[in-house]
Amino acid sequence: MGGHDMTLARLTDLLAAADRAGGALGAFNVFSIEHAEALVAGAEKAGAPVVLQISQNAVRYHGALAPIGLATLAIGRATGVEVVVHLDHCTQEELVAEAVELGFGSVMFDASALSYADNVAATARVVQYCHARGVEVEAELGEVGGKDGVHAPGARTRPTEAAEFATATGVDALAVAVGSSHAMTERSALLDLDRIADLHAAVPVPLVLHGSSGVPDEEIVRAVRAGMRKINIATHLNKVFTDVVRSLLAADPALVDTRKYLGPARDAVAEEVARLLGLLAGAGGNGPVTGSR
Repeated sequence: MGGHDMTLARLTDLLAAADRAGGALGAFNVFSIEHAEALVAGAEKAGAPVVLQISQNAVRYHGALAPIGLATLAIGRATGVEVVVHLDHCTQEELVAEAVELGFGSVMFDASALSYADNVAATARVVQYCHARGVEVEAELGEVGGKDGVHAPGARTRPTEAAEFATATGVDALAVAVGSSHAMTERSALLDLDRIADLHAAVPVPLVLHGSSGVPDEEIVRAVRAGMRKINIATHLNKVFTDVVRSLLAADPALVDTRKYLGPARDAVAEEVARLLGLLAGAGGNGPVTGSR
């Protein structure tokens, strides 16, 4: 692989470092090459590690994992900051195998729609496959309610069950349901901080918060202080990206060069990523609970 510049980081190493510092790892979704570039630029600005996530939905959007996956891996390898390239929210074992083959460092395998026993069996199988190939696995556990699954607003993961699940499957990180929801465009979600603390005390692996876009800064900091170690944010950064594109196109009807609006959108996402990474790193310190805008 060559020198340090070609080596991607390991998720468990970054999670362990975040845990020691009492902070959390920022994990952001890649939908386009501009997103991958923005996330790395933001991490460089913050001097912090970052997880670049490609979800099964993004794979469906592009029609294949390889083009966006290889681009993201190339961008991750070309920077001085520590980067993990991670497959997010994957329900298909063949896609896990493809990500492993391409060189992804970790995968999030989501069998949370299955019964507890089937979730354990499927996840354990994926963990065994991935660990044999040096790839780490995040999984998900929560009470499945409604069509939103574990992210139905009332869904909560039970600490004893989560501890059993982590032990039974051998996963490296666990996403838990504590009150956040996917795809929220308003940052108004309140989290079950007591439940996070109980899970943190009970579960032997780092906890992951999905659907964090709907969670305001102060609440994210409280969640990290209560024990969350990986914070996934996608929709919030898409909103930042889109707001810039929308305003630039509205301001100039003659604008047709895509670089002139995607470039500034990319810059705006980089700024917000740097701010969020600072917020997550500082959560362990004695600084103020609110992040500067």
